[in-house]
Amino acid sequence: MLVFAVGAFFYGVKIGSEKTEAKLVENAKHLSGSGKGSPSAYQQQDLVSFYHTVFLPYREFQNEWFDTIRKLSSGQLNDAGSALKELSGSANQTYNEAEHASVSASSPLLESAQLQLLKSLRMLSEASQRAAGSSKEMAEADLIKALMKDAYYTDGVKYALGGQQDYYGAMLKWSASVNPDIPGEYEASAGLNIAQWKTLPLTVKNKVAADQLNARKSLAPFYPQDLTSRVDEFIRSGQAGSMKMRTVDSVIDLLVKTEAVRAGDFGTSKAQLYPKELLPQLPFFFPEKE
Repeated sequence: MLVFAVGAFFYGVKIGSEKTEAKLVENAKHLSGSGKGSPSAYQQQDLVSFYHTVFLPYREFQNEWFDTIRKLSSGQLNDAGSALKELSGSANQTYNEAEHASVSASSPLLESAQLQLLKSLRMLSEASQRAAGSSKEMAEADLIKALMKDAYYTDGVKYALGGQQDYYGAMLKWSASVNPDIPGEYEASAGLNIAQWKTLPLTVKNKVAADQLNARKSLAPFYPQDLTSRVDEFIRSGQAGSMKMRTVDSVIDLLVKTEAVRAGDFGTSKAQLYPKELLPQLPFFFPEKE
């Protein structure tokens, strides 16, 4: 029975992925055709609109995902199957909302970000639905392991991080349009050293952080700017020097592996570390003061 359940858990991934991909490509064509002829790309209002209509709803679902998986792993769910089905339904609801969000066709990175986040929602919905179907035949620990290996889940993570990376790339292009000294594109060289990192504008650092999370396929409850601030704090405190670290990659490896980054870290250190840095007026960069 267990072998059959596990086999059923992974069955149909290829066909399902192909159908989802085809539908989403059609959605992308429809979205692209609606904003043709826009005069300029990556305006702040486009970043703000995307945040409220696509990125924030996705992150709210993602937080719900983390909460459900945490409860499942700690045995706090009375009915794992029902909780996972609710998670799948939440993903579908978020998809339906984000699918109809208007994204400027003059900002292709935002279009790509929307498409990838929609794909992620579809994949994670399928993954949680399939896990719900196997919940009665598998122990909680085994169920989580199977879920994390499910091809739908791994694709969902890939698209989530790719969408996030594109959104932060769009922010970088916006910052370059405001300040010509900031590059519109930036790809960190292998082994970006700490001395180079210190000279980078904040929007570039955030893009590097998003790139690093995407490269690691590390889905986490914190934002790229939270990782940026922890890297800067780690360097500023002298810990990187005392540990003979020379590259940003090594610092990020340590921080991520030891779970030393938390959601909200950026807000805590922003005033001290980044008092004059250029940022788009997005809520997660300017949290309300209590």
